[in-house]
Amino acid sequence: MAAVTRRNNPNLGSLSARRFLQDYWQKKPLLIRRAFGNFEPLVSLTELAALARRDDVEARLVTFFEGRWGVRDGPFARLPARRSDWTLLVQGVNLYVPAVDALLQRFAFLPYTRLDDIMVSYAVEGGSVGPHFDSYDVFLLQAEGRRRWRIGSQKDLELEDDVPLKILRRFAATEEWVLEPGDMLYLPPHIAHEGVALEPGMTYSIGFRAPSFTEIAREFLFSMAETTSLEGRYQDASRKPVARPARLERELLRQVGAQLGRIRWSPKDVEHFVGRYFSEPKAHVYFEPPAHRTRERFGALALRHGLIVDPRTRLLYRDRDFYINGECVRVSKSAHDWLATLADQRRANRAACRAGLLQDELLTLLHEWYEAGWIIKGESTRVAQ
Repeated sequence: MAAVTRRNNPNLGSLSARRFLQDYWQKKPLLIRRAFGNFEPLVSLTELAALARRDDVEARLVTFFEGRWGVRDGPFARLPARRSDWTLLVQGVNLYVPAVDALLQRFAFLPYTRLDDIMVSYAVEGGSVGPHFDSYDVFLLQAEGRRRWRIGSQKDLELEDDVPLKILRRFAATEEWVLEPGDMLYLPPHIAHEGVALEPGMTYSIGFRAPSFTEIAREFLFSMAETTSLEGRYQDASRKPVARPARLERELLRQVGAQLGRIRWSPKDVEHFVGRYFSEPKAHVYFEPPAHRTRERFGALALRHGLIVDPRTRLLYRDRDFYINGECVRVSKSAHDWLATLADQRRANRAACRAGLLQDELLTLLHEWYEAGWIIKGESTRVAQ
């Protein structure tokens, strides 16, 4: 399988990926004019509205009418009439539109553990979600129409009260640009910003995953509970009568503290947790298994069409351990290289399948993933330029 060329073409203007990461990533904003030259939208308003009607797609509608903000969660049977400034936000469009998923892969100069999804926002003229900040990095790619962006370097991130959105109470813009189709703006976390549509159009928000350490710690401790076993029970054979039965006793605290202090975890425990945690699909994602095929018929299908990792699938690896949709499988050394390339590229053409499926281990494993709906047969997609 060929090397991943998308990593070497991240659409950062004159900057290389290395220079961008060194000078801008999580440090300061960057405006890239014509990051995607002659850009054409990858999804139409009709297609976006159809996604917003689905109950397995996250969608929100933000309105501003008579000085008041409003927000509703989808699904939406229809889009609103033009009685207010409104914006439709559809999350995870890359999971459902192959061309949008191909766009997300253009940012694979960053690890898949950081790539989150692409949210598409459609706004009528005047539509906005107000001045706000994000806790994660984001690229804002203008896909259709023009949108005016204002940003500020303020430290005051206090939010408005009694507003259904996270709207900054005080917003002081220091820079302003109008983005046209193909222009892209990068913003690090906690940069105050506001976008207002100057005409009907779409913006693609390429977002990056940044869970809090509190969230990670909670999930890790929960996972440790499944494998932790401490022998024995609390004992008090030398018990004496008590005068204050509601008081916590020193001996109880000592015994419990001693047993909890015995809990240990290894670097491998952390590795397995991280692999499972970062490969876990989002809560609303589910997979539809295809019509059943025998292992042999699946192999013939792969040889004719190639294979693609389903956009909803998260596939990671470390050494010979592969993590897919929250599960872990360990493969042989001979299978590792082929499977690692599939995980990096997220596809295998027919020639690659001819080489890989000669290994019985790979054929069996890939057939299991296919039956689960985690990988699909190859098909052509319109790739963003």
